[in-house]
Amino acid sequence: MNHLQYLVSILGASAILSFAISNQPAQAQVAYGSYVGIGPTFGLTDGGQIGGVLAFRYKLLETPASFRAQALVGRSTAVVPTVSYDLPLNWQTDIYLGAGLVLAGGETPSPVGNKISFALQPGIDYVIPNSNTVIFGNAIIAFDAYRNSGGTALSLQGGMGLRF
Repeated sequence: MNHLQYLVSILGASAILSFAISNQPAQAQVAYGSYVGIGPTFGLTDGGQIGGVLAFRYKLLETPASFRAQALVGRSTAVVPTVSYDLPLNWQTDIYLGAGLVLAGGETPSPVGNKISFALQPGIDYVIPNSNTVIFGNAIIAFDAYRNSGGTALSLQGGMGLRF
């Protein structure tokens, strides 16, 4: 029991000392850099479809935000520009939530519908250490995305990118 009290007092003193010494807590930075990438897309609604995605991220320096755009090519094409809030998990990984628009039209649905609609885009970016390679993955949830039925569209994308 004496040892436990000794251990608690040492841990408490070191915590107070480390708090007093540091002016600001250390924080991980959002995965640094902009990138362009490619990969597959999977439209999960309206009978499903498989296609390709061209992804672009422009990181705003010193802010936890990015401009993103994705072109999804399936039975037809949609472009999804978003602005995201980026939250770092560690030095190489960040998760994000983007909001923007699906720009799609025509009769044939893309992986995210065939109508201009509001979209949310949760995702993750991982920078491979000591390289310029990024692995990305996200979902796009498009609300009121179909011209005739109005339903919600959901697609999943992933791929690899090159930082610049």
